[in-house]
Amino acid sequence: MTKSHPGTTDLNLLRVFLAISDLRSLTAAGERLGLTQPAVSHALRRLRILFDDPLFVRTPTGMVPTDAALHLHGPLTQAFGIINVAVQQLAKFDPATAQRTFHVSMSDMSEFYFLPPLLSMLDQNARGIRIEIANFPVDAVSAAMRSGKIDLALGYVPGLDPGCVSRTLFVDEHVCVVRAGHPLRKQKPTKEDLAGLRYVYASTNATGHRMVEQWLEELNLRRDIVLRLPHFVVAPEIVQHTDLAVIFPRSIAQRFNRNKAFRILPLPFSLPPIEIQVHSHSQFSADPGIAWLLDAIYTLFHQPSTDTEARRK
Repeated sequence: MTKSHPGTTDLNLLRVFLAISDLRSLTAAGERLGLTQPAVSHALRRLRILFDDPLFVRTPTGMVPTDAALHLHGPLTQAFGIINVAVQQLAKFDPATAQRTFHVSMSDMSEFYFLPPLLSMLDQNARGIRIEIANFPVDAVSAAMRSGKIDLALGYVPGLDPGCVSRTLFVDEHVCVVRAGHPLRKQKPTKEDLAGLRYVYASTNATGHRMVEQWLEELNLRRDIVLRLPHFVVAPEIVQHTDLAVIFPRSIAQRFNRNKAFRILPLPFSLPPIEIQVHSHSQFSADPGIAWLLDAIYTLFHQPSTDTEARRK
């Protein structure tokens, strides 16, 4: 390491280090930090001089950290966590007067379910609050919350790191949706009944929905798919005016069925439950703004009867 005095180290350089370490890409690190790739490259050159080490080696699969970088990552992450907590504990948050943008990760289906009630509440009680939605792959959500790239994640996000904190809102299940006047009159169709229907396949980036599609394949439920869509919002309109069926989460089906234009049919087999949760990171547990938004979402959408604890009794 060079003889540079640690007190003169630019904390922004260390933020660049952590972003490259998390994302293994200069371009992605720049996008996270709002910097151009040349600016990130310049910061990396300064870091290499500061620590007298290459820190990251470019390979076909990304920027691989050196041993020195691996040793630095833990202490620097912990140090920034201490800084964040110190700042957050002195901050005050009044939703009625606050001017702040929150970054939330959710799927397209979660957007449909959560955003209208949430924005209605904010419009009445917190007009200075802005929401920016992002959709991160499941395996990237933990790092994005740890780094502060996103403040919360909503929906079914399994396999998060131990530093993430999750609160269950409700437990969802998938159902078959047909129009109210559909020829299939059974309230509880059999597997054979479902196999005899014709379907709309609606694609979505919701993790739970993709897993259910995989489970249905494993159960050998063969479906005659008439239409494949790259999104899900138009599917109910098509189902309402045809004899086609669609498989949706119950929460989404009930939201579409406010005018009772559909029949919601249970699937004739058991599938693993889909826990819909709001997720945050313990590193920002002292942030009063995040705590307020988390509590607001919990209050709006929590369904006590579907608590995990209640289902275990």
